[in-house]
Amino acid sequence: MAISLAKAMNGERAVVFIFVLRVISSLPFALLPHALSLSVLSLFSLVVEIRVDDSASLFKTRPGASSGIMLGAVTLPTVMLSKLIQLSRAVSLQQIEIGEFEHMTMQFWAASACSCGVLIFLSIVTWFAASNKNPSFSCSVWDAKFSLSCVILYSVVCCISLATISHTGFNTALKLLWLLCHGFAAVKLIQHLVHTFPFCASVGEALLVTSGLVLYFGDMLACTISKVCRLLIPPEMVSIRYGIKRSEIGIIIQGVLLGLLIFSVLFKFLIWLREYFWGANDSESKERKEIRRSLIFFTSLVFIMIAIAPSWMMIVLDFDVHPVLWICRFIFSEPFKRLSLCVYWLALIHTSVLRFYNISKNSKIERILLRKYYHLLAVSMFLPALIYQVWRIWPLGHLVHQFMSAFIDHRDSDLIIVSHFSLLLGCALPIWMSSGFNDRPLTPFAGILSLGIGDTMASMVGHKYGVLRWSKTGKKTIEGTAAGITSVLAACLVLVPLLASTGYILTQHWLPILIAVTTSGLLEAYTTQLDNAFIPLVFYSLLCL
Repeated sequence: MAISLAKAMNGERAVVFIFVLRVISSLPFALLPHALSLSVLSLFSLVVEIRVDDSASLFKTRPGASSGIMLGAVTLPTVMLSKLIQLSRAVSLQQIEIGEFEHMTMQFWAASACSCGVLIFLSIVTWFAASNKNPSFSCSVWDAKFSLSCVILYSVVCCISLATISHTGFNTALKLLWLLCHGFAAVKLIQHLVHTFPFCASVGEALLVTSGLVLYFGDMLACTISKVCRLLIPPEMVSIRYGIKRSEIGIIIQGVLLGLLIFSVLFKFLIWLREYFWGANDSESKERKEIRRSLIFFTSLVFIMIAIAPSWMMIVLDFDVHPVLWICRFIFSEPFKRLSLCVYWLALIHTSVLRFYNISKNSKIERILLRKYYHLLAVSMFLPALIYQVWRIWPLGHLVHQFMSAFIDHRDSDLIIVSHFSLLLGCALPIWMSSGFNDRPLTPFAGILSLGIGDTMASMVGHKYGVLRWSKTGKKTIEGTAAGITSVLAACLVLVPLLASTGYILTQHWLPILIAVTTSGLLEAYTTQLDNAFIPLVFYSLLCL
């Protein structure tokens, strides 16, 4: 074999293999094709990662980090597969309709198609780079043969799986075309991200973001196409049905994210339009320019969130009431609890932004410990003022940016503060994904447990008392990892009885929880990727089993 086992394995890759094998070992026999495709994807990504690491100059990635391609390629498909395992239990108990299971099956294949498409692109790039550098490079030929074998095997397994959930050959072909579009869109998007934000992320991190965006907005596009077909074409002439019955909160979240996507495009276009027709006025003061820019920002944001996004939700997703009215009703349906929570959030934002920045600026406490304050803050509040981070919009944007900058590290750049956004999203995603059927009550807490408690304790204990390092070049210590794992297990010991006292029926044994906590803790110790993004998803996937 062209790649030796010693060269192929390191700590991060070994933990990723353990993660994948744990999920595959929990699969029912009906999901055997999915296990085979995930195995092929894992081996394919391993080979591509090794070749990209050997050709590090090909991509403008974050300094000091490995490519992380294997972790980035398998994380999202494995999350979808874990949800499939969970939903298969619901189908056997007749608690969900088969359509929801088939929808998640398409989500799994769409996520894996995104990863496979990017892996094909990366293998082609590295193959040509190796051939141009050394035409007699034999490993490149082996790479091409192995990559082609993986693609063929993956395609065959995908076709067989989709044929089992399709009623006709035409439906199968339509689904394969849809997956092909996902792969192509992922390739174009990752190229755009790496070019627009150079040295801000590793290839694996960019792959995870790319797959998530293509998967989520692809789902929105499919829902829209399906609704338009049903509105414009007589029912007897169309058989297009897509999606599942979504919760009201899920629809709100999806609509808000769509609105933010449209808003970012609209805001950029309006700024370009203003500069094109009116030009840059040098005599205008900087403050007036910021105020004018802010007016465009807030006006377009309000228009999108009040008119465009709600219209999409009400027409495409059959939302019965305007989302703003629904949110008001939701808050005032339990005014004491929910209004008190809103007041608490506002007070926490005010205290943190106005006070803690000055404390951190004059403090002699190490930056790594100061950053953990932000972790603790994110446990209580997930998505405050994220939009201000990007454009520094007057009047609060500069203040928030100063607050964010107090907790940055080497993974952040001048272009974008990545770690804070990923932390907030890492805490929120497990909660969003746990909506609907969920027979594992700990899964919504995956982000809070792994980041707010585990990662915080691992960093603090490792920094203060750590002596034994996992590797000669790394900074992570065995003491820190042990503290992180122990703290999460202790939190679970407290949380499980509390959940049981509120009426949850706990069906999960402690051994799977121990495996999930240990695996995610080892990944935090070994990975050089953005752990805020990957660890909650890995922990969530293992808790679903």
